[in-house]
Amino acid sequence: MKIRGRPLLALIGMSFLWGYSWTGIKMGLLDASPLTFAALRMGIGASCLLLVLPLTGRPFLPRRLPELLKLGLVQTTGLVTLSTWAVHEGTAGRAAFLGYTMPFFTLLMAWPLLGERVRGLQWLSIFLAACGLVVIVEPWNMSGKLFSSLLGIAVGFTWALAAIMVKRLQLRAPMDLLSMTAWQMFLGCLPLIAVAIWLPEAPVIWSTRFITVLLLVSVVTTAVGWILWLYVLNNLPAGTASMGTLSAPIIAILSSSFHLGERPSTVEVIGVSLIGGALLILSFNALREHRELPSATAQGEGA
Repeated sequence: MKIRGRPLLALIGMSFLWGYSWTGIKMGLLDASPLTFAALRMGIGASCLLLVLPLTGRPFLPRRLPELLKLGLVQTTGLVTLSTWAVHEGTAGRAAFLGYTMPFFTLLMAWPLLGERVRGLQWLSIFLAACGLVVIVEPWNMSGKLFSSLLGIAVGFTWALAAIMVKRLQLRAPMDLLSMTAWQMFLGCLPLIAVAIWLPEAPVIWSTRFITVLLLVSVVTTAVGWILWLYVLNNLPAGTASMGTLSAPIIAILSSSFHLGERPSTVEVIGVSLIGGALLILSFNALREHRELPSATAQGEGA
């Protein structure tokens, strides 16, 4: 299958934005509390995506509202809260790599929930990822890193649960991905806003730095990042698209090192290398399987 330039550029741009978003969250937390920053970020991001719906000729009002609400509570309320908290408690790069254990949790959960059995190289990738998790978490060293590591793993698990929910939702009846993303994000950010108002967190420092970071994270990395991802899914094989996301946690580590001076320890480098290798194996396997499918199946991946 010939890959055109624009979708590939979109994939590179999306991976760069999603990788940088972890560093952006860490920078935003310098001037705002986690829940407040998460609520502001997702509220602005959801508003941008909702505005795109009529501009692209899509119906504005949502369908299947109960399903979107459930998805929003997991994919936005739960996932964003955990990821922001994980970055707050640890480093951006560490949180990103632990969050990207999502594909392995998805494999394990898809077996009982979707009937998709784990097979072949998938077992090797799960084993390597599990070894990487053990190395990063360091259960033999009960230091302050343990809590941030558990939060990062919870991010991966919650992200996987959201992915399973999306797949089951689409199996029941296909839904436009942009509309689904926008409305679940909007519905999911409402509890974030309510909790942020109710809890007595420290006030936001509305500095130029904070406003710039907030706009970049909410509008560029969240709203634009999701639009690029949907474009990629509709124009590239799913295996190719998944391989492109491998660079996101690497970009998170490099950008956090450059902007924040975060340096992973030797143990963390070993752990993220194991997880990175597992992701690479999983993505190559997905790409190989995708090439073996009929072209009609490939075209339906991004529906």
